[in-house]
This record gives sequence, structure tokens and C-alpha cells, in this order.
Amino acid sequence: MKRGDSMGILFNPGNDSYAKDRNYKIYIDKTMLLSFLNEAIGTPGNCIAVSHARRFGKSHAAGMIDAYYSLGCDSTQLFEGTKIASDPDYKKYMNKYNVIHLDISSFWDDYKENIIEKIVEYIYGDLQEAFGDFFDSTKKLSFALMSIYKKNKIPFVIIIDEWDCIIRNSEDKELVHQYLQFLHSLFKSEESKGFLALAYITGILPIKKIKDESALNNFEEYTMIKSKPITEYYGFTEDEVRGLCKEYGMDFESTKAWYNGYLIDGKHMYNPNSVSMAMRRQEFDSYWRNTSSFASINTFITMNYAGLKDDIITMLSGGKVMVDTESFQNDLSEIYSKDDALTALIHLGYLAYDEDLLSAYIPNFEVAKAFQTALKTGSWIEISKSISKCDELLMATITGKEEKVAELIELAHDTYTSVLKYNDENSLSCVLTMAYFTAPAYYNVIREMPAGKGFADFVLFQG
Repeated sequence: MKRGDSMGILFNPGNDSYAKDRNYKIYIDKTMLLSFLNEAIGTPGNCIAVSHARRFGKSHAAGMIDAYYSLGCDSTQLFEGTKIASDPDYKKYMNKYNVIHLDISSFWDDYKENIIEKIVEYIYGDLQEAFGDFFDSTKKLSFALMSIYKKNKIPFVIIIDEWDCIIRNSEDKELVHQYLQFLHSLFKSEESKGFLALAYITGILPIKKIKDESALNNFEEYTMIKSKPITEYYGFTEDEVRGLCKEYGMDFESTKAWYNGYLIDGKHMYNPNSVSMAMRRQEFDSYWRNTSSFASINTFITMNYAGLKDDIITMLSGGKVMVDTESFQNDLSEIYSKDDALTALIHLGYLAYDEDLLSAYIPNFEVAKAFQTALKTGSWIEISKSISKCDELLMATITGKEEKVAELIELAHDTYTSVLKYNDENSLSCVLTMAYFTAPAYYNVIREMPAGKGFADFVLFQG
């Protein structure tokens, strides 16, 4: 196997991935993540797991980490002018480590039944090419890495992207167990205490909870629920989005309605892929659409748990619902309650989490549109039909057709009475929000806006 083989293993990779990010028209400097990682090297906290939703910059960060630590390149020029370049320890760690970078999803695509064996085979192929007789390939991987380290005294940085791919996709519990044991041997063996400078793994789900299983309990985890102090390095911050809106002449409030809403450790974080696409194309749209959106949401919202449907309607209408995130086993195949279903959607990025209120909610209009697509089946069909009339209601409102407005709002009211109290004031407010479900695509929507002596229930404006 040649270095750089497309199967997903890279030994001492170059800096091509990060160079592409630097050359991209929209580049937001997240290099101070490296300062955080540098502080972890050589400490008990040198194993780091980042689980965030898709398109939140995890793989981009992995490419940056390759460029910074790998002996396979000289990244001095590439990091010139970045924030990390002003760090006193900037040069101390740059391009000083043997790096192994695995992308587990690329192995899963081709090898499912014998994926672990193939991972080891490809690693040994690269190591054999680089080090020849430095190690015995009949020994387990941790021994091989330790033997190399003893010879050249260069520690390893191991990066695993999509580390949870097997757990998310395999129904074979024995395979999952073997995979976790493989990772245990790699990151928690006596040998790893010598050769391992840093472990950085990324995925969608937090580390799987298994009774009496200690495979990865030495990892410090950073998730969509709690990722302090590195929250700002995954996603765009509000200030960064304001700056982009100013640079590209896009309305910030509209950008906020479409893509804001992830409140992580008190910071408002935006999906960077969606914001970048909106800026470049000069148009607001659901750029986060992918083939898994419908299936993922539909799987969980159709589960027959008491109160789940009520909670979904509450969140679709702009409300928040309390959720216990602690019971979730970090495994999409082990959903045993309403709380598990909602927690899974939080980690997938289809719900956001308010840590102060211990509540879940739909973060923005882009995600709400994904829910709208998912509602078109099963017991949600009538609600989906009502939502489909939202644009008609909005146009009737704009053109002053009061009878049509009354008719469509009554239709919405009748649709949602099965899950809402008919004459409760909050429920009526929810009905109106649902009736004008698509309004945020065109207007900034403010509920309970002060107006003279009272409040305007709904104000829609373009600004």
C-alpha cells in the first residue's frame, strides 16, 4: 500500500486538506484549537473525543491537526498569519510527530464483516513501507507502535474521523464489542502510555455507554450538549456570522432565523456549511439537506412513546420541552424512551439543547424544513397537509384576504386540536406559529412584541 492510499489510512499525511481550507473563499480561523491540544500533549488528558452533528467542522479540524503535527510536511508558510502563530509554543509542536489518520467511514463502505482486520492491515502496510524491520507485524498494533517509538523517540498523534461509524451502522453487537476492544488496546494499553502523544477522535455520537465496559473511559468528551472550552472551534460564532454578513451583503437577522439556534455552553453556534453556502450563493436555503435527514428524523418522531408527538408539535411551534439526556446509551439502535429519542436528535443536530432549562427545541428554520419533509408519512400526514398550506396563508395575509386567512387558520386549529388544548392561550399561539410555519423564510418573526399598552401576538417584518 502506498502512502496516501484512498482507503482512509494516511501515515504522516501532508497538509493538502488544510491548504484547501485556507484557499477557500470563506475561511474562519479556528487554529487556537491547536493551543488547547498542545496543552493536552504529555498529560493524562491527551485523549480527546469530539462528537458534533454533521457539517460542524470536525473533519476540517482533523485536516488542520494533520497539517500542524505531521512529520510528512512543512506547514510553516501555511500557518503564517493565523492566530496560533502568535502562541509562544507555536513552533514547539509543529511537524514534530508521527501521525496516523484513519477515516472509519471509508473502511465501512468497503469492509463490513472484517473491518477491524482491514484497518490493521492498512496501518501495517504504511508502517512497513516507512519503517521496514523496525517492528514485528505479527504483534498487536500497540506493540508495533511502541517498538517504533523506542527506536526513534518520536511519539504518535492518532486521529480517527467518523470513529463511531461502526456503532451507528452495525447491528452486530459482537463486532461493536471487538471494535471497542481494538480502540482500548490502541489508546489505553500500557504501550500507549509511551508512544501516544495525542489521540483525537471525532464522530456524531458520544462514546457508547456499556455496563462494565472501560474501553474508552479515558477520553475527555466534547458534545453538542457540552463542549466547553472548545465550543467556538466547531461551528461559526455569532460574531463570525455578523462579519460574514457584512462582507457579503447578507441580512444578519435573516441569516439568524435560518441557521442560528444551537446554544452550546451559552454560545450561539451556527452550522458553518450552511452559512458559507448562503454567503457564496447569496441565497437562503436548506443547504444541510442530505439523504439521511428524512430517515433520521422520521425514525425517531414516529416512535410510539407517550407524549412524543405532543413534544414535537410544541417544538415545531417554537416551544421547548424538557428532556433527560442522561439515560441515552449513545447508540441509535438502543432507544428505549421519549427522552432517548429526543436526545438522539440533539446529537444528530436536528434538535438543540438549552442547558439552563434542560430542554430541547428546533434550532432554526433550516432544521424545521427538514422536519417538514419528515412529517409527510404515517400519523403526521394531516399535520403535513396543514403545513403545506402555510405559503397560501401567508400570501392571503399579505394581500388582505381576511376570509381566506380565517379559513386557513381554522383549518390549522382543527388539525392541531388532537395534540393541543383547544382554547388554551398558549395553544392558540402555537397554532398561529404552525399556521405561519414557512413565514421565517421570508420575514423576521417576533412573538409578543410590545405595542403601546399591550403586546402584538405576531409581527412579521422584512429588514
